[in-house]
Amino acid sequence: MKVLVTGAGGQVGQALQKLAPTHKVDVIALDREALDITDLSAVQARVGEISPDIVINAAAYTAVDKAEEEVEAAFAINAQGTENLALACAKKDIPFLHISTDFVFDGRKDGAYLEEDAIAPLSVYGKSKAEGEARTAAVSQKYIILRTAWVFGGAQSFVNTMLRLAESHDELNIVDDQTGGPTAADDIADSLLRIAKTVTQPGFEDWGIFHYCGAPALTWHGFAKAIFAHSEKVPTLNPIPTEGYPVPAERPKNSVLDCTKIKQIFGIDQPDWQKALSALLGK
Repeated sequence: MKVLVTGAGGQVGQALQKLAPTHKVDVIALDREALDITDLSAVQARVGEISPDIVINAAAYTAVDKAEEEVEAAFAINAQGTENLALACAKKDIPFLHISTDFVFDGRKDGAYLEEDAIAPLSVYGKSKAEGEARTAAVSQKYIILRTAWVFGGAQSFVNTMLRLAESHDELNIVDDQTGGPTAADDIADSLLRIAKTVTQPGFEDWGIFHYCGAPALTWHGFAKAIFAHSEKVPTLNPIPTEGYPVPAERPKNSVLDCTKIKQIFGIDQPDWQKALSALLGK
């Protein structure tokens, strides 16, 4: 199976390339220099040239706070770029897998979010990702949107940020009123490749939105404590409310996603982020 992956340099893009041999798939991974997804003609040309069995869109504008000022850039990549890929796939009757986010929700629900729950993004980033979802559904029939949350594993993820800050700080103030399920980039990539194998089989019809995030759910403060359980240098971790760490973009207080549907359709279990964290930190 030949898989075209966009966003080759991102956390999930890198993980897809790493895991491809394990899944015995041929991954052609393109970064932004190799393919500007905001250019429809370029996207159509590349998809036609490569002729993949499936396309996985791991490209995204993910600078959540910066997006509040760079609205056009966020929408160009997360909405228009996503639509361009969906259009190119639809034209060639190729399945399209797209990664989305918990940020499409406002976080005010009491309990885990289901795929059919109403979206209400709070930030420009969330709105741009929600628009990407809507445009995908409007132009494509063979699509899977995988919403995930609190992705870690890359150089700029929360895990590395915590470890880096601990080198120069004896105390860290960590938000303790936002709850979510940390999700390893490797686990997301593994699930995407498993999904890709399933949806490319004849007769698959369960297209649509799926949720996938790590368990058990906890706060950022709780996640920080888990990270430093693997570290020799452990700073004092002070729990603070969201208001104590002001940032430009509002975050959902509840980012917990219900992962029942992905288990029912694809047989994919909700991953244990603690195992992934231990593997990442080598302990």
